[in-house]
Amino acid sequence: MKRVLSTGLLLTLFGVVVSPVGYAQMIVGHRGASFDAPENTCAAFEEAWQQGADGVEGDFYITADQQIVCIHDKDTKRTAGKDLAVLSSRLDQLKQLDYGSWKGAKFKGEPIPTFAEVAACIPPDKTFVIELKTGPEIVPLLVEQLKQSDLKHEQLLIIAFDSETIAKSKELLPDVRAHWLVGYKQDKKTGQWAPTLDTIAQTLGDCHADGLGTQGEPAVVTEEFVSELKKRGLREFHVWTIDDPDQARYFQKLGAIGITTNRPALIREAIE
Repeated sequence: MKRVLSTGLLLTLFGVVVSPVGYAQMIVGHRGASFDAPENTCAAFEEAWQQGADGVEGDFYITADQQIVCIHDKDTKRTAGKDLAVLSSRLDQLKQLDYGSWKGAKFKGEPIPTFAEVAACIPPDKTFVIELKTGPEIVPLLVEQLKQSDLKHEQLLIIAFDSETIAKSKELLPDVRAHWLVGYKQDKKTGQWAPTLDTIAQTLGDCHADGLGTQGEPAVVTEEFVSELKKRGLREFHVWTIDDPDQARYFQKLGAIGITTNRPALIREAIE
């Protein structure tokens, strides 16, 4: 599909470019460009911009002293080598660790970023996908952080697996889009996938989500699946985490508004 670059002709809505003559999915760097740089660090987010990403996704936890930090796991063992639980550690303790060396010597000393530090990495024409890894208690803190940032609400997309967190986000930030995240598990005996389409539709409605962030499982996410959810009120969906070009083209054809990937440059090339 043709990607239109003329700003006079297009409307950008969370990275989905719509114009009279073309359309392109938003390419989101998963934890930054995390194939090439240490995930959830400013180095990874900057690499994503270098690779032409339309947006970046970061994961956020609360520290013991009520700071928001960017990290995927509930502890620091995998990415920093020392086992500290994020929720029971202070920011100054977490800042003492090295979150880059595990990815390569050139990233040695890369620190854990705060929400504010990540926000400062987001250009004004790019999208910031904020995954909240805790329960709804993080949302009031997020509201305060957003007030102190230069980010525009139309740049933001909040995502979470916890539907109560999405509901709280829509309550406190009604003009910020929020997608409920869902992954799938197959029963080895019956072959059935969970959650069911009925459960997904019900949850989306109950938490007032603006859309669905779906795992990229082609066995579940089919044309029929998307069509049925749209009949039940689904407005939009994005897909994660896609590093295979053929899968990226598959979800592009299904109409995903965004594709989250560890390899933005590769997937950009694949779908254009």
